[in-house]
Amino acid sequence: MSNNNRGALLVGLIVGTAVGAVAGLLVAPRKGQETRQVLKKVAAAVPDLAEDLSDTVKLQTDRLATTAVGSWATTIDRVQQSLAAGIMASQSVQNKSVVSNMNSHESNPAPSAAFGGE
Repeated sequence: MSNNNRGALLVGLIVGTAVGAVAGLLVAPRKGQETRQVLKKVAAAVPDLAEDLSDTVKLQTDRLATTAVGSWATTIDRVQQSLAAGIMASQSVQNKSVVSNMNSHESNPAPSAAFGGE
Protein backbone atom coordinates (compact mmCIF):
# COMPACT_ATOMS: atom_id res chain seq x y z
CA MET A 1 0.00 0.00 0.00
CA SER A 2 1.44 3.41 -0.96
CA ASN A 3 2.07 6.14 1.59
CA ASN A 4 -0.77 8.23 0.16
CA ASN A 5 -3.23 5.36 0.60
CA ARG A 6 -2.04 4.77 4.15
CA GLY A 7 -2.56 8.41 5.02
CA ALA A 8 -6.04 8.43 3.53
CA LEU A 9 -6.86 5.24 5.41
CA LEU A 10 -5.61 6.73 8.67
CA VAL A 11 -7.62 9.92 8.19
CA GLY A 12 -10.70 7.85 7.35
CA LEU A 13 -10.26 5.70 10.44
CA ILE A 14 -9.88 8.71 12.72
CA VAL A 15 -12.91 10.53 11.31
CA GLY A 16 -14.98 7.35 11.22
CA THR A 17 -14.11 6.56 14.82
CA ALA A 18 -15.12 10.03 15.97
CA VAL A 19 -18.41 9.98 14.07
CA GLY A 20 -19.18 6.44 15.26
CA ALA A 21 -18.44 7.31 18.87
CA VAL A 22 -20.74 10.32 18.84
CA ALA A 23 -23.52 8.40 17.07
CA GLY A 24 -23.17 5.51 19.52
CA LEU A 25 -23.40 7.84 22.49
CA LEU A 26 -26.52 9.51 21.18
CA VAL A 27 -28.28 6.20 20.54
CA ALA A 28 -27.09 4.38 23.64
CA PRO A 29 -29.70 3.66 26.34
CA ARG A 30 -28.37 5.89 29.12
CA LYS A 31 -29.80 8.53 31.32
CA GLY A 32 -29.55 12.09 30.04
CA GLN A 33 -27.00 13.08 32.69
CA GLU A 34 -24.70 10.15 31.85
CA THR A 35 -24.93 10.86 28.14
CA ARG A 36 -24.06 14.53 28.70
CA GLN A 37 -21.01 13.54 30.78
CA VAL A 38 -19.82 11.15 28.10
CA LEU A 39 -20.37 13.81 25.43
CA LYS A 40 -18.31 16.25 27.49
CA LYS A 41 -15.46 13.73 27.60
CA VAL A 42 -15.71 13.18 23.86
CA ALA A 43 -15.83 16.93 23.28
CA ALA A 44 -12.71 17.30 25.41
CA ALA A 45 -10.96 14.72 23.23
CA VAL A 46 -11.91 16.46 19.96
CA PRO A 47 -9.02 18.98 20.05
CA ASP A 48 -6.53 16.12 20.37
CA LEU A 49 -8.27 14.28 17.59
CA ALA A 50 -8.21 17.40 15.42
CA GLU A 51 -4.50 17.88 16.15
CA ASP A 52 -3.76 14.26 15.19
CA LEU A 53 -5.76 14.71 12.02
CA SER A 54 -3.94 17.95 11.24
CA ASP A 55 -0.56 16.30 11.79
CA THR A 56 -1.54 13.43 9.51
CA VAL A 57 -2.69 15.80 6.78
CA LYS A 58 0.52 17.84 7.07
CA LEU A 59 2.63 14.69 6.86
CA GLN A 60 0.77 13.45 3.79
CA THR A 61 1.01 16.89 2.17
CA ASP A 62 4.76 16.94 2.72
CA ARG A 63 5.11 13.45 1.24
CA LEU A 64 3.01 14.40 -1.75
CA ALA A 65 5.02 17.57 -2.31
CA THR A 66 8.28 15.64 -2.10
CA THR A 67 6.99 13.06 -4.57
CA ALA A 68 5.77 15.77 -6.94
CA VAL A 69 9.10 17.61 -6.84
CA GLY A 70 10.98 14.36 -7.48
CA SER A 71 8.69 13.47 -10.38
CA TRP A 72 9.03 16.96 -11.83
CA ALA A 73 12.83 16.81 -11.61
CA THR A 74 12.83 13.41 -13.34
CA THR A 75 10.56 14.74 -16.08
CA ILE A 76 12.80 17.76 -16.63
CA ASP A 77 15.86 15.50 -16.87
CA ARG A 78 14.13 13.30 -19.45
CA VAL A 79 13.08 16.31 -21.52
CA GLN A 80 16.62 17.72 -21.42
CA GLN A 81 18.07 14.36 -22.51
CA SER A 82 15.54 14.09 -25.33
CA LEU A 83 16.30 17.61 -26.53
CA ALA A 84 20.04 16.95 -26.44
CA ALA A 85 19.59 13.73 -28.42
CA GLY A 86 17.40 15.55 -30.95
CA ILE A 87 19.94 18.34 -31.38
CA MET A 88 22.76 15.83 -31.85
CA ALA A 89 20.75 13.87 -34.42
CA SER A 90 19.88 17.07 -36.28
CA GLN A 91 23.52 18.18 -36.34
CA SER A 92 24.60 14.74 -37.55
CA VAL A 93 22.12 14.85 -40.44
CA GLN A 94 23.17 18.39 -41.26
CA ASN A 95 26.89 17.44 -41.25
CA LYS A 96 26.23 14.44 -43.52
CA SER A 97 24.30 16.69 -45.88
CA VAL A 98 27.17 19.21 -46.06
CA VAL A 99 29.73 16.46 -46.70
CA SER A 100 27.49 14.93 -49.35
CA ASN A 101 27.08 18.29 -51.07
CA MET A 102 30.85 18.87 -50.98
CA ASN A 103 31.51 15.44 -52.49
CA SER A 104 28.98 15.98 -55.27
CA HIS A 105 30.60 19.33 -56.19
CA GLU A 106 34.07 17.74 -56.32
CA SER A 107 32.96 14.90 -58.60
CA ASN A 108 30.94 17.23 -60.87
CA PRO A 109 33.13 20.20 -61.84
CA ALA A 110 31.48 23.53 -62.48
CA PRO A 111 30.13 23.90 -66.04
CA SER A 112 32.48 26.76 -66.91
CA ALA A 113 35.55 24.63 -66.08
CA ALA A 114 34.26 21.71 -68.13
CA PHE A 115 34.02 23.87 -71.27
CA GLY A 116 37.47 25.38 -71.01
CA GLY A 117 36.47 28.45 -69.02
CA GLU A 118 38.60 29.94 -66.33
